[in-house]
Amino acid sequence: MNRPAILMPDAVAVVTRYLRSALAAVGEPVPVVSRIPSPRPSRFVQVSRLGGLRQTVVSDRPRLDFHTWGETEADAHDLCALVRALVGVIPGVRGGVTVYRVHEVGGPQWLPDPKTGHARYAHAAEIHMRGKSLA
Repeated sequence: MNRPAILMPDAVAVVTRYLRSALAAVGEPVPVVSRIPSPRPSRFVQVSRLGGLRQTVVSDRPRLDFHTWGETEADAHDLCALVRALVGVIPGVRGGVTVYRVHEVGGPQWLPDPKTGHARYAHAAEIHMRGKSLA
């Protein structure tokens, strides 16, 4: 029996779109990006995929890192706490992609930029999402 090929979603694109909208909805319209912008804003969120595994034949479980940059350590922390809360409620259909659940794999960590000293916090999560059949 042949199974159809399953195309997994771009997890970073799904999550960055969701976070842009969710942050704006709570009054924090900061940039949410996959690469550090140039010039770098004083406050922003960076989302990166660090791997992860196929969960089932039709779903992926990417591991994502969330870096929150702020004007001060407290600002970066508070943005991290907000992003963490919003990521925790992402399950549902997001931009046409079904997101099943979130599993936090690394809690908030103070991680100032080594080159500039810019205030930054980070945390990590695995986000289980469904792919689409190419058939």
